[in-house]
Amino acid sequence: MNLSEGNVINVRLRKPESLDLKKLTRHIFTSSSCGICSKASIEAVRQQFPPIEVGFEVEPQVLFGLPATLVSAQETFKRTGGSHACALFDLTGKLLALREDVGRHNAIDKVVGWALLGDRLPLRQHILLLSGRTSFEMMQKALAAGIPIVAAISAPSSLAAAFAQDSRQTLVGFLRGERMNIYAGADRVRRLASSRQASAT
Repeated sequence: MNLSEGNVINVRLRKPESLDLKKLTRHIFTSSSCGICSKASIEAVRQQFPPIEVGFEVEPQVLFGLPATLVSAQETFKRTGGSHACALFDLTGKLLALREDVGRHNAIDKVVGWALLGDRLPLRQHILLLSGRTSFEMMQKALAAGIPIVAAISAPSSLAAAFAQDSRQTLVGFLRGERMNIYAGADRVRRLASSRQASAT
C-alpha cells in the first residue's frame, strides 16, 4: 500500500471466477429512511409474517388519551426538543414502555427489543403509538412483533396504509385531540357516537 495515496488497498483474487458480484449488489434509490434504502424492490424487504387475526375492540377514548401520556413521558424531548418517541400501551391505555431516539426507526426498535428481552412477544393485546409519521418499515416491524394496532400523531405513508390492509393491522393517523383517521382495521375501534371525531379512509 502506498501511503501517499491515502487509505487505499488493492485486492487481487487468486480465483476471480469464484466470486459472484451479483450477490453483493445494492441499488441506491433513497436514503431518507431505514429498511428500504439500497434495496432493489419492495418485495426484497417485505418479510413473511402471517396477518394478525386478533379480534377485539378498543374504546376511542383510550386512543384519544395516548398522545398526552406519551408527551408527558418524553423526558429527552423535554430537554432537547429533538427526539422521536415510540410507546407501547395495553388496551386500557396504560403505558408499558416508552423509548426515545433521534431516529424514529430506532425508537420502535428499542420498544420491540424491550419486549423481546422481557419474553413478552408477541404483543397481540397492545397498541403502539408513534410520535411522527408511520412508514412501511414501521408497520412491518410492528407486524413482526405481533402488534395489532399502530397509531401515530402524524400521517402514514400510502405504502404503510396498504401494508396495514394486507396484514390486517389497525392503522390510525393524525391522532390529535379527539380526532383521528383510521386507514385500516377500523373494526378494532368501537364505533364513535360522533362522526366528527374520526374518519375512516
